[in-house]
Amino acid sequence: MVEGPLTRWLLRAGTAFVLVFIYFPLVIIGLYAFNGSVVQSWPIQSWTLKWFGEAFRDETLRDAFLLSIKAAVLATFVALLLGTVLSLAVARYTFFGRQTVSFLVVLPIALPGIVTGIALNATIDTVLEPVGIGFGLFTIVVGHATFCIVVVYNNVIARLRRTSASFEEASSDLGGDTWQTFRLITLPALRTAMLAGGLLAFGLSFDEIVVTIFTAGADQTLPIWIYQNLARPNQLPIINAVALIVILISLVPVWAAQKLAGSVEGDEARTVGVAEP
Repeated sequence: MVEGPLTRWLLRAGTAFVLVFIYFPLVIIGLYAFNGSVVQSWPIQSWTLKWFGEAFRDETLRDAFLLSIKAAVLATFVALLLGTVLSLAVARYTFFGRQTVSFLVVLPIALPGIVTGIALNATIDTVLEPVGIGFGLFTIVVGHATFCIVVVYNNVIARLRRTSASFEEASSDLGGDTWQTFRLITLPALRTAMLAGGLLAFGLSFDEIVVTIFTAGADQTLPIWIYQNLARPNQLPIINAVALIVILISLVPVWAAQKLAGSVEGDEARTVGVAEP
């Protein structure tokens, strides 16, 4: 497509505007993490690193951070397992109510978080607690998995719909059992979709607050800690430092996914017998 000078200029200006719109608030938070004053004012008059030390020494904050990591990892694992199984069932098998199942799996992501939270809270309080399963890490993971499954399911089923089932049928015709076919044919074709879904699920779980408030009980995840401390002016610089750390940590899986995507796509092409460009 031939682009004129005006078109190129408009595209560059539009791209710059979108990037500024998305990242300018993050830059501001990052700068305030080094603000020497507890009062947020612009321009920043003094600079310091002390808030990062304060955050590290806060035992409650450390516990909240670790709990968020644990919950996100477990919820991502559950979502990858159940979301992949569901997508395989819907994409590769024909059965009564298949479209209804697909609709019901996706529905939780469209429901308001507060509705999901209230429903989970009532279930935990009236059904699970009487049998000895109280509020805590398990209930947080269950709550997060309800919407994390959706993002894994959507990513994996989209890949399955673009991948011909003839390769799996050929594997079966050549004597491969179900596990061999899945391990050698299906899984390599799904790896990048599962990686993308897992990263998104982890991110959604890590910063989820609405559902978590209703399922955590007395436990405190990092988003709940931030929310409860926002009203305390002396804690605001520490919150900014924590926010910057979370941003930097989030860059790691995204960078890893970008680096892995190329080689994994090549592996997929070789697996299904498609020549690489």
